[in-house]
Amino acid sequence: MPIVFGLLILATGGDDRNADGQRTLALLGAALGLAVAIPLWTGFDATTADMQFTEMAAWIPALEVNYHLGVDGISMPFILLNSFTTLIVILAGWQVIQNKVGQYMAAFLIQSGIINGVFAALDGVLFYVFFEAMLIPLYLIVGMWGGPNRVYAAIKFFLYTLLGSLLMLVAMIYLFFASGGSFEILTWHKIGLTMTAQTLLFVAFFFAFAVKVPMWPVHTWLPDAHVEAPTGGSVVLAAITLKVGAYGFLRFVLPIVPDASHELAGFMIFLSLVAVVYIGLVALVQADMKKLIAYSSIAHMGFVTLGFFIFNQWGMEGGLIQMISHGFISGAMFLCVGVMYDRVHSRQIADYGGVANTMPRFAAFFMLFAMANSGLPATSGFVGEFMVILGTIQVSFWYAALAATTLIFGAAYTLWMYKRVVFGKIANEHVAELTDINAREFLVLSLLAVLVLGMGVYPLPVTEVMHTSVENLLAHVAHSKLIP
Repeated sequence: MPIVFGLLILATGGDDRNADGQRTLALLGAALGLAVAIPLWTGFDATTADMQFTEMAAWIPALEVNYHLGVDGISMPFILLNSFTTLIVILAGWQVIQNKVGQYMAAFLIQSGIINGVFAALDGVLFYVFFEAMLIPLYLIVGMWGGPNRVYAAIKFFLYTLLGSLLMLVAMIYLFFASGGSFEILTWHKIGLTMTAQTLLFVAFFFAFAVKVPMWPVHTWLPDAHVEAPTGGSVVLAAITLKVGAYGFLRFVLPIVPDASHELAGFMIFLSLVAVVYIGLVALVQADMKKLIAYSSIAHMGFVTLGFFIFNQWGMEGGLIQMISHGFISGAMFLCVGVMYDRVHSRQIADYGGVANTMPRFAAFFMLFAMANSGLPATSGFVGEFMVILGTIQVSFWYAALAATTLIFGAAYTLWMYKRVVFGKIANEHVAELTDINAREFLVLSLLAVLVLGMGVYPLPVTEVMHTSVENLLAHVAHSKLIP
């Protein structure tokens, strides 16, 4: 649905005189894209771990490649998150983007459709096509509507993520032959492999997905991409594309190479804890608000990979909840920075101060999202982190203690930034001239605020759909796939 509307917008031509019509078409496409995704939730059977809503059609019969789609309790929530985020991004860029409006809107819609494909693909080749294709719209979004160093940031982002993916393609070709000529991902879950093969496959998939998460030390593309991207690009990058890497670990690494995953779990836990602690400290010294939130995203995603590799229900479900929550919170934080940037054209913390005096409604929203980013109870930011710490402490007290430092560092860098930007006396004439959020900005931030609070107070609707699928995955990973 979003891809169809994206192509329709492009067909209306690149003339900005038709910008209002293109915006309306984009909003309709995003709204319908979300509307057709909602039945995935309402019609979902949470009692089974089987794939649901499956579609199958022959695509390249000679290679046994099929157009095979389906969702389970792990992938379904992310299609809804992606569809919702697309709607938010279209609304957020309504007046801000004034040049090449149609191409901007179309890029987001087409990317939304492609990312839905990533989460729904059950054929290895189809997954790979979607996984690579999602780079193209984001590359254009950063490269065309970004900041002064946009071309450097776009190329760095593209090369990092592309190079990691090439190893994944090699791994998929190996699995095709190892499975007797099948690209079905669920068939790959059942293959018996030697430890050497499992380890090499783990490494290949690790590079593809670790760059996307991004895990330390392959994270350096993310701050550059965030700083240069337009606000909408930053929101989609943080809320959706980072989740694709973590999703890859659950769909490919853990079920296909469970023995190697157990063997290398210590390595993954180490990298995750470095992200939580070290990157949290790096975030503390940032002078640019976008860079601070970008580093915060890396630290929060470290929590996700930690939850996955401690192999228990609390940790894995906590990691998934953290992914969804981070989608709402980081998206909201970038939108808040975007609101100020549209008025002052600066992201530097030092250029602000006393914003609460001129933008009180905005300051209230920003406070809520800053608190959620710090992991305040009754916000969605707390639920996932609490569950991961609960799961981690069953494995090691020291792992849990290090992971829990994120609550301290998160509060330190987020609230210190908030204090310097929002509180105090009006710092300069730019802040004195600020106008509070308009109705459109109020609507966007309100929708996100409702979700952040709703998921923080009552996370059950989200946890119950993933519970059976996570249980099934953990049982599968506990069973060795080694060839005796």
